[in-house]
Amino acid sequence: MVLAQPELRTDLEAAAGPGAGPLARSRELAGRLAWPTTAERDRHRAWDPALFAELARAEPGPSLTGPLVPAALGGGGGTAAEGLALLEGLAEGSRDPGLALAVAVHAVLATVPLRAHGTPRQRERYLPRMASGEWFGALSLRQTHGGAVAPAVTARPAPGQHAWLLTGRLDLVAGAPVAHHFLVVAAHQGGGRTAFLVDRATPGLLVTEGGPAAMHTCPWGHLLLDGAQVDDGSVLGAVEGAATEVEPLLAVLDWVYCSAPWLGVMRALARDALEAARGRELFGRPLAHDQATRFALADLATQVELAEGLLRQTASRLDDGGALPLQEAAAARLFVSDAAERVTRAAAGLTGPLAGTGDGLTERAHRDALFLSRTGGGAQVLRPVVAASMLGLG
Repeated sequence: MVLAQPELRTDLEAAAGPGAGPLARSRELAGRLAWPTTAERDRHRAWDPALFAELARAEPGPSLTGPLVPAALGGGGGTAAEGLALLEGLAEGSRDPGLALAVAVHAVLATVPLRAHGTPRQRERYLPRMASGEWFGALSLRQTHGGAVAPAVTARPAPGQHAWLLTGRLDLVAGAPVAHHFLVVAAHQGGGRTAFLVDRATPGLLVTEGGPAAMHTCPWGHLLLDGAQVDDGSVLGAVEGAATEVEPLLAVLDWVYCSAPWLGVMRALARDALEAARGRELFGRPLAHDQATRFALADLATQVELAEGLLRQTASRLDDGGALPLQEAAAARLFVSDAAERVTRAAAGLTGPLAGTGDGLTERAHRDALFLSRTGGGAQVLRPVVAASMLGLG
């Protein structure tokens, strides 16, 4: 399926009417609701539950908390490409990578595996409340590497019961402080792995706060599972089936949808750079008259458009069904991670310190782009995935 290039490059101030596409509408919504407090929330490392609730119930507009939940279960019933556009618009409008990451984890990484592999009872219990924003779904970004890293949680049968005991510790859990439930992959003694839905109220589960020195507006935490008991109804997919069901799907979703907000961030940076080139002077001449400036602007635009093409192509493969596009998703994440750092550095060189704006996007992007390049397995996982696909090694 070929995705049409959306004509969605209007300014934030332009109102997105009822006929506007998901990118324009989410950008307008985020610019109106989130952008005014982005700098303050980032400075205080604050998660704003009222803001999340506003994004969830915005009417009329995109379903930011359940875009990929079927309409019959209260969600947006959108396509993979539409979900990508919503996250791009959210990040561009809010100029807040942390908020966009939190929404991506909840609305995509914690939702799509449940939609794809959950039982009817699980889908009916969780998905409507996730789509409405009532329940926040969370998971550790350490568990989205497609099985390349050994699970930090083990599972063993509970004696004499149809239940499991989970033991271990997970960090880098996006959404932990506010989550209702968690997607956890656990290893069995024989080497197999199973995915579980673990409610916050589960005895033996302890949630604490704390996270990386990046993505300040995403709520971070740790999970300690000390013999946490879950019943068979908490198994997501087949027992010991995570390696072929949930884990590859999580990897693709992470590589694509945690990268999607950076399209919006890079577009915002490129727009700032263009405005600076038009408004600043160098040695008495407009910066825009300098050839090096024009080359830098051209490079910015090229990086952004190439990143967009890779991500949209991968999303279209997800919409087509069939085999998971592991190679395309890994290649897209590799490129976007590199492009985010390149665009941030180039934009900073053109905009200067932007003193007095109170926005601080350049500083946030410098800090958070490094986080992007270190998650999703990093280059040491992504490059082997691409190479293995090229060589036909699976």
